[in-house]
Amino acid sequence: MLIRLTQDLKNGFAPWKEMLHANGDKLKEHGMTCIFAGTEKDNDNKLTVIINFATQEGMMAFKNDVELTKRRIEAGAMVETTVMTPMTAEAVTNFSG
Repeated sequence: MLIRLTQDLKNGFAPWKEMLHANGDKLKEHGMTCIFAGTEKDNDNKLTVIINFATQEGMMAFKNDVELTKRRIEAGAMVETTVMTPMTAEAVTNFSG
């Protein structure tokens, strides 16, 4: 299940990226694979993440993980701005022609 997550950051991408790498165990616990994460070229505080969740239950566990949410906030994530959008199952990834 592919999800596009958008979110505003307070401290730019670097602290958020460090938090992501430090929480690999949480990604595994929730069946998450980060396909892409980055900010807009001209705004280091506008984050887009493409996540592949193994299950719907994993996605819900991520959304409701209080400990991980606290870590995200500490890294500068403005969680009140988070929008998670399900993407089509017919997606194309890593195609180079």
